[in-house]
Order: sequence, then C-alpha cells, then structure tokens
Amino acid sequence: MHRSKWTVGLIALTLGAAVLALGDGFTTALAATATSPTGTEIVLAGSAIQVTGTGAVAHGTRLLITAGGTYHIRGTLEDGQIVVSSADESPVNLILDGAQITCSTSSPIYIAQAKDVVISLAAGTENVLADGSSYLYEVAGADEPNAALFSADDLVITGTGSLTVNGNYRNGIQSKDDLALSGATITVTAVNDGIKGRDSITVSEATITIRAGADGMQSNNDEDPERGTVTIESGTIRITSGEDGIQAETRLVVRGGTIEVLSGGGSSNNAGQNPVGGVGFPGRPPSAATSLPSMKGLKAGVDLTITGGMILVDSADDALHSNGTITIDGGTLTLVSGDDAIHADEAVTINGGQIQVKTSYEGVEGNTITVNSGEIRITSTDDGLNATSGGAAAMPMGRPGMASSSSTWLVVNGGRIVISSGGDGLDVNGSIAMTGGTVLIHGPTRSDNGALDYYGTFKVTGGLLVAAGSAGMAQAPSTSSTVNSVLMTFTTPQPAGTLFHIAAASGGDVLTFAPAKVYQSVVVASPLLENGSTYAIYVGGRSTGTVTDGLYSGGSYTPGTEIARFTVAGSVTYAGASRVRPPGW
Repeated sequence: MHRSKWTVGLIALTLGAAVLALGDGFTTALAATATSPTGTEIVLAGSAIQVTGTGAVAHGTRLLITAGGTYHIRGTLEDGQIVVSSADESPVNLILDGAQITCSTSSPIYIAQAKDVVISLAAGTENVLADGSSYLYEVAGADEPNAALFSADDLVITGTGSLTVNGNYRNGIQSKDDLALSGATITVTAVNDGIKGRDSITVSEATITIRAGADGMQSNNDEDPERGTVTIESGTIRITSGEDGIQAETRLVVRGGTIEVLSGGGSSNNAGQNPVGGVGFPGRPPSAATSLPSMKGLKAGVDLTITGGMILVDSADDALHSNGTITIDGGTLTLVSGDDAIHADEAVTINGGQIQVKTSYEGVEGNTITVNSGEIRITSTDDGLNATSGGAAAMPMGRPGMASSSSTWLVVNGGRIVISSGGDGLDVNGSIAMTGGTVLIHGPTRSDNGALDYYGTFKVTGGLLVAAGSAGMAQAPSTSSTVNSVLMTFTTPQPAGTLFHIAAASGGDVLTFAPAKVYQSVVVASPLLENGSTYAIYVGGRSTGTVTDGLYSGGSYTPGTEIARFTVAGSVTYAGASRVRPPGW
C-alpha cells in the first residue's frame, strides 16, 4: 500500500543546502534535524547499545525506535540492527554521526513503519552499513527487508557527510515509496540493484557512486502511471551496473548534474542479435540468446526527457531508451553503445543540446524523429538516423517497390547533424522533410547501402544537405523540393578526404566538402543552386578555408580536376554517371 506523504513534483532545490519542499511533515522533520542536534542519544558500542532519551529501546544489539523524533546515532555496532516501527504522526529523524553498522542476517537499518523518515549524515562524518549474504526472516516466506538500508515508507537521505552501503544480500538502498537523495555523498555496492525507490527517486546536489550487479538505480511501480519515476535535478552520479544504469518504469527526467554510466560491461560487451538475418556485423556479434537482461544506460517505460546536464554513457545495449518517447531539450551527451545510441519505440524529438555518438549500431532510432535544434554527431556501424515502425527487422534491405509508411517520418527543422555511417546515413521507411539546419553525411562505402534511403518523399525547403557515400543505392531529394539539389555519381570511387567542390560557371563557390571515407556519390541540396545557372564540379585541389565536420567555410579554393558540368533546370539535377532511382530502391 502506498504511504507517500509528498508529491515529487513539489520537490524544490536550494543550491548547496539540503532543503526539500516535501510537505509539512518533512519540512518539520528537516527543521528539527537542523535545530536539534541531539534529541535521543544513541551510542553504538560494539555488541551493546546505549540509549539516552525517549522513543527508543535496546535489546542486545537490536535497537527499536517506536516514536517520531530525532535520534542521534554514533559508534560501531557489530552484527546488530536498527529498526524503526513508529505508528504516530511525527517524522523520524536519524542523524548518523560516524555510525558503522553491520548485520549478518538482515538489514542494518530497517524502517518497517513511520510517517516519514529523514536520514541526515552529519557534516564531516563517514557512515557505513553492511549486511550479510543471506537473511533470516521471522515469518516463513517473507521477502522483506531485502536491502542493507530498507524503508517501507518515504525516505530522504540528506546532509553533508558520507554514507557507504554494502548490499551483500540483494539491494543497497531501497524504499517501497518515494526516495529523495539530497546533498549527501553516497557510495553503494550491491549484488542486485543499487538504489531503488518503488514510487520515485529524486536526486538533488548529491554525489552518488554505485556498483550494482543488476540495475544501478530503479523505480519500478508499474501499477500507477503517475509513479515509477526518476528525476535527476543536479549532483554527480557514477554508475557501473550489470544491467540498466538508471531505469524508470514510467518517466525519467534529467534536468542537470553529471551522470556517468557503464552498463552491461559497456559497448564492447554487446550480445544483441543482428536484426537482419542474425549473421552479425562489426561491433555487434550474433547471439541466439533472446532472454538476456536489459543492459541499457538510461531507460524509461513511457518517456525520457533531458533538459540539461552532462551525460556520459557506455552501454552494451541502447545508451538512451524509451518504450514510448524521448525528448532532448539541452545538455551535453556523449554516448557509446553496443546497440542504438538513442532509441524510442515511438517519437524522438531533439530541441537542443550537444549530442556526440562515438560508437553505435544505429545512432538514433524511432518511429518518428524530429530535430529542431542542437548539434548531433553520430558514428554508427549501420544507419545514422533510422525512422522505422515495427523495429529494425521489419524492413529488409535492397527492396524495390517497398511501400512507405505514412506514420514513419523524419523532420529536420534546424540544428546541425553530422553522420559517419556504415549503413544508410538517413534511413526512413516513410518520408523526410527538411526545412532548415545542416545535414552532413559521410556515408557508407558498401553498394547495398546509401547516404540517403527513404520510401516516401524527401522534400527540402530549407537548409543545407551534403550526403556522400556509395553509388549502388544513391538517392536524391524529391522533385517536390523548393531547394534545388544535385546528385553526382562517379564512375570510380574517390579516395577518402578528396575535396568535392561545386563552383558557379559565372564565378563564386557553392560548396567545398571533404568526405571522410571513400565515396562514389555526393548529393548536395543548397539555396545557392539557382535555376537556370550552370555549375562545375571539381575533385581534389586545396582550400584555405576553415573546415568543420568536413565542410569548408571561407578561404579560397585552388581547383583540382573538373569532372562535370550541369545546369539547374529543376529541383533535382543528375550529373556524372547518376541515374534516377525510385524511392525505396
């Protein structure tokens, strides 16, 4: 039964202070912690416990707290336990002031019942909790507690001290309701999950280090659509996890802070199955195992939203994953993935931020993808951006006549997208619309992939597109475009780094581009290609301009070899050995 006394949406930050607006009960609790440094004094003395004050009673190495109030705990307890079981309406404040507690058969701190609980780590102190590898339960068949720090009710951990938790049985820290971590320095090692808050986890100004055999952080309430959330406001989180780094059953929100995740052993440990035939591909070995645990970096069941912060993920599976939608409004993201760097079963929307995908199978995958702003740089062994319905296995390769999907699309309204892909640069099982921004593709070298691969239309009405790659499946934008384009195909491949230059016959440069890989086709859509004008295409030569992502700006071009001329007579022009290919080829 849910016993939450606050709404996570009311949590507010005060930088540098452990102040949480968690409702009247918690406000009172935090105030009491700050103004009443003693309360009931508890001294842990090896195999004995000394209590001075009311609300707590010791039975050998077991301390039972039965009332709300402040409990100041210090010392070392060997193979003992602190149990909180309070039925009154006052919050329980536990001040850990250099407390070290071990319990070989249960949770060192077990919060069985309380209105609200705040654990405050006294300034400058180190506190340690450790359990054993097996638990003894008073009732046969019981499975709680199952964490070194376990709470059946709402829990806040705050203060400027440190807490080290060793979960040798299962989990490190677990709350069955809401869990808030504010200002504290927390280190967790757990054989299963590191930190769990069933209804929610909220982190603000905390420094958290987790090493977990399963999930690093998890909120898993799957019965209430308003719960099962994780919110990262600020702080520093470092996670090494055997399974997902951070997993939210419903919504995962990152507003700030620094998050570093190594999940499933990292990208080099990918054990996914090739979605096309199971024959394997570079960086993604084949596997017959279909019941592998999820080993994603950041994972949400409904929505993953990132508005700020610095995120670094190295994951065996997807780096960022949502069964629903992903929205990126800001932040700096560095992603290394053994599968997709960014994957949403439904929509991916990028409104800002700096995203660098260093390694991936596919860079960004979703049923729909919209890029409005931001800088995105992708390196992928397969597709750079893949808008697909039904998963990657739903569309075979090389498929003349394949029907497009009206519910699957890519829209580029702005931003800068740079792709280095082993497969298609842009692969869309529907249509593409580009109204602005810059898209630069250093595309595939294999003839069974293309820099562009779409099944509906590709309408360009603004922005700059440069897509270099192989020639076997080369496509140009659609004739419905209002920005003119040219597709140049060479009879032989051109060496990587060889300049590709377009100049107006009447004078003036249109483009200088250096593809990073061997290329045999280049598509350029640019407002500088004017109807009725004639242009010359050069390869080689030199430029004194400034190069960014292969695109030169400014400076002067010293001509190489002129290989073709073309006159723009419509929205799409073919030059060299180019020939028209229908959508979906």
